[in-house]
Amino acid sequence: MMLSPEVIALLTLDVLFLLFGSLAFVLSSDIARHWNIALSSEYQYALEKKAVLVATIIQYIFYLKLPLFLFFIFTADTISTLITGAMCATGVVNSVDIGFQLFGFKIINLYLFAFWLLLHSLDMKDENLRYTRAKFIFFMVVFISLACEVFYDFYFFNALNIDKIVSCCGTLFSVASTASFAFIFTLDPRFVLIAFYGLAFLQVIFFYRKAPRLFLITHLLFIPFAIVALILFFGTHVYELPTHHCPFCLLQKEYYYVGYFLYTTLFLGTFFGIGAGIMSLLETPEPYDWLYRYALFFTLAFILSVSAYPLIYFYRNGVWL
Repeated sequence: MMLSPEVIALLTLDVLFLLFGSLAFVLSSDIARHWNIALSSEYQYALEKKAVLVATIIQYIFYLKLPLFLFFIFTADTISTLITGAMCATGVVNSVDIGFQLFGFKIINLYLFAFWLLLHSLDMKDENLRYTRAKFIFFMVVFISLACEVFYDFYFFNALNIDKIVSCCGTLFSVASTASFAFIFTLDPRFVLIAFYGLAFLQVIFFYRKAPRLFLITHLLFIPFAIVALILFFGTHVYELPTHHCPFCLLQKEYYYVGYFLYTTLFLGTFFGIGAGIMSLLETPEPYDWLYRYALFFTLAFILSVSAYPLIYFYRNGVWL
């Protein structure tokens, strides 16, 4: 197992997440089975205190997981200097067979924990605590995904081999038929850009019409199109190199770590947009206009940021890449 200081920090926090998450899982099971806000018994009072404890644990896990996800990418970038052939985090993640599955688990868990916090916030504003049982049942499902992520983390770092020659990001994100992401380059960039800006336009319309379910659908669709557009078009203008499509190199200092800002705004924008739809499905009387505003703000921040690069490049050079 590769044990750099960064890896030790990641795995230590993983163990803590698993320990405290296991405690929260056991308590959540107890709450889900016996919760009854109508009772005034001593046991119900004990459940209410347990609910506060579990909610606090879950919140702290999320508040640590968000920066830890970015730290995982930073760690992979750091390790790339030790592995032959790796130029950035892409080569490191791809060097292990479950690398990209682990990466996907981390992203999914961020959304799941964020949605749990949204449900928790709604529950705390309801005087009857109608969503208490539902949110702890939901956490029990989220915990299973978290446990899988921790297992994958240990497997990933244990399987890393600094003597193994790996493919660089230029090989993985290329039009070559043997490339891992060659299927992306079969898409017409014009179609991807039309869908990208079209979905953004629809989000603005649904924002003013207060159509949360359509707002949810457009944000769900926006995630894959935003990532593909970044790989096919916008990223090349950041690098100012038409053959460089890697979405991970955006996180390196040579490009002023702009990727951290771009991916954070994309995550926040889509989370709040999907959250508005979830609130509508729950048919809560609690107003959630703030979800619309935050979704539009962060999504527009992402769109304006990525759009600035090709516009500036065209202004300077008179051509597109």
